[in-house]
Amino acid sequence: MSRATLGWIVLGWVGFALLPWYGFNGAASSVSDYFVSGSALVHGLRGAWWLLPILVPLGMALVPVLRAGEATKGRWLVAAGLSGLALIILQGFAIGLNGWTLDILRSAFGEPGPRQAGMGYGAALTSTAFLIVLCHGLAARGWCRGDAFVTSSIGVVIALITVFVFFPVTTILASAFADNNGNFAPAEFVAKFLDKSIWGLDCLSSNLRCGVAWNTLFLGLLVGVGTTALGLAFALIATRTGFRYKKLLRVMSVLPIITPPFVIGLALILLFGRSGALSAVLWDWFGIPRSRWIYGLPGVLIAQLLAFTPIAFLVLIGVVQGISPTLEEASQTLRAKSWTTFWTVTLPLMRPGLANAFLLGFVESLADFGNPLVLGGNYEVLSTKIFFAVVGAQQDQGRAAVLSIILLAFTLGAFWLQHAWLGKKVYTTVTGKGDSGIPLPLPRRVALASYLTAIPWAMFTVVIYVMIGVGAFVRSMGRDYTPTLEHFLTAFRIERSGSGLYFSGSAWDSFFATVKVAALSAPLTAAIGLLTAYLLTRQRFSGQRSFEFGTLLSFAIPGTVVGVSYILAFNVPPIEITGTGFILVMCFVFRNMPVGVRSGIATLSQIDKSLDEASLTLGARSATTMRRVVLPLLRPAIVASLVYSFVRAMTAVSAVIFLVTAEYNMATTYIVGRVEAGEFGLAIAYSTVLIVVMLLAIVAIQLAVGERRLGRRSASTAPSPVAVQAVP
Repeated sequence: MSRATLGWIVLGWVGFALLPWYGFNGAASSVSDYFVSGSALVHGLRGAWWLLPILVPLGMALVPVLRAGEATKGRWLVAAGLSGLALIILQGFAIGLNGWTLDILRSAFGEPGPRQAGMGYGAALTSTAFLIVLCHGLAARGWCRGDAFVTSSIGVVIALITVFVFFPVTTILASAFADNNGNFAPAEFVAKFLDKSIWGLDCLSSNLRCGVAWNTLFLGLLVGVGTTALGLAFALIATRTGFRYKKLLRVMSVLPIITPPFVIGLALILLFGRSGALSAVLWDWFGIPRSRWIYGLPGVLIAQLLAFTPIAFLVLIGVVQGISPTLEEASQTLRAKSWTTFWTVTLPLMRPGLANAFLLGFVESLADFGNPLVLGGNYEVLSTKIFFAVVGAQQDQGRAAVLSIILLAFTLGAFWLQHAWLGKKVYTTVTGKGDSGIPLPLPRRVALASYLTAIPWAMFTVVIYVMIGVGAFVRSMGRDYTPTLEHFLTAFRIERSGSGLYFSGSAWDSFFATVKVAALSAPLTAAIGLLTAYLLTRQRFSGQRSFEFGTLLSFAIPGTVVGVSYILAFNVPPIEITGTGFILVMCFVFRNMPVGVRSGIATLSQIDKSLDEASLTLGARSATTMRRVVLPLLRPAIVASLVYSFVRAMTAVSAVIFLVTAEYNMATTYIVGRVEAGEFGLAIAYSTVLIVVMLLAIVAIQLAVGERRLGRRSASTAPSPVAVQAVP
């Protein structure tokens, strides 16, 4: 019996006998009362008889400790883990706040039956202990070559995805097959699914009105291709050129990702709307009539390209850095031209990054609702239709679920096409061999195309943020340009009182809550996402494809649907966490985890597995190999995951608009409230402060994680070609 296994068995007993079994906000007069009187053991002895059977698997887990026998150890651990989890899940779902939850139990044992609240710290610790014991038992029986770290990692990730992704999502999607009374009604599902407003093809006629599904798919394809092209251009300039303002260009490429929702849309309206600054200039100077062209597909496309290009850049920069110069040098040694080398060697090695960048841009476009809500006009997409089906006058949860299923189908199709395009080819470029080569200069055509793509886009980004900055420091954008600090003082006023400083501004509470939730969720998101990427690329187990798609599930569904699904799933036992900060952290973790997964997969695809194998051969365990070999090579993916998860937690609105409370009022909900009240200056001022805070956080993350060192010189340090004289 290993010490780790024994430790988890002890923790299982601690969770059952000492920690409070119910609730996460229990109050008691003393510490001993809180920890002991609320435990499952005490509740069971006082009448909660359904908790006492859990003692049996806890005792079974001790059998390998008391009885020597390596052959039977795994069986006892597997039996204890499985039976313990089964008992906790069974009693948790069978008994609720109002008694029995199943009709068969009501008829068999009478109504209302026993009552219990949602699970608490004790139940969570005991359930985790049973899960780890089960995984250790499977490892003892030879699963994953007997590696307990790998089996435990797979088990923990699957359990987390099941609880915080599959459970809430299936809860709301099940309503697609039910009528308004909750009865099973497949005919209504078919009628809603085949609605002409979803699949209509009037766009082929003079009406030019497509169904909402085709609009969404077309927009997603444009955004996926556009963000990938822009992200690649920025990545090539940042890593393969000697561009003087490279660092500034990198800041411009990442800046839109740290912008709160609606702000980019507002800036585009202030610039290109009928009363916009640029529209006024075009009318006054060139006589070009004012129009509403920004409302519709063009406006949504521009806003989404601005918002999602940073994701592609963060994924692609690590991939471009990881390409070995040796392979390019070998191509040129065989007298291939620079363009041929780029087209046949460099670009194919970028395939994992290109595929993952496109997939993320496509899925983000499908799930985004903030930009279409502000700029969509008559161009309807699935995300806005789902939003109004949930919160509008219709309040048709079944229709929202049907539309969500269509979005999932599009995501599954893109996921399958990505795997088909990548195939089973090998993209390894980072090996254990020495490699201090110099990245070859980009072909002139590629460099010119990158500059012509990235620099104008960066300048356009600067213009957008100038508009945002001006809007924060004037009384009323478009009407009164008198300079003022009134908006900042209203939101972030600090006064001195007798007891010290008093944060009297109206935005301080939401600001502190947002920073706290983001700081907690970012490292968890990165850890779970990169661990999942490691398992998907370095391990082989049954159901791996389904497991990988499960990591994308919450990312593909619009945030409004995710928020509603969390309320439906976690507002009642067995997991009752609605109204707590914990539900916000978990929502952000599993909403943003796919970026860490895809970025990690793209980077790990380039790292030779022989590095892991060499470490294991030298006696290191999988956990040590992960910490000392893999993680240092994953620094670009770590930065991408930490930056994205922190920023999205600071700026997300759709997923949390239904989950916030008075205690945990997020910054974005405050901004949305100000926009709805017409206080645009206050909203932009708050957004400006958030942008500054997130920029400082990104710099801190970059400094803390550091850069990956591959023993290569950068393109900017490449010496100029010189004549070499042969030595006789």
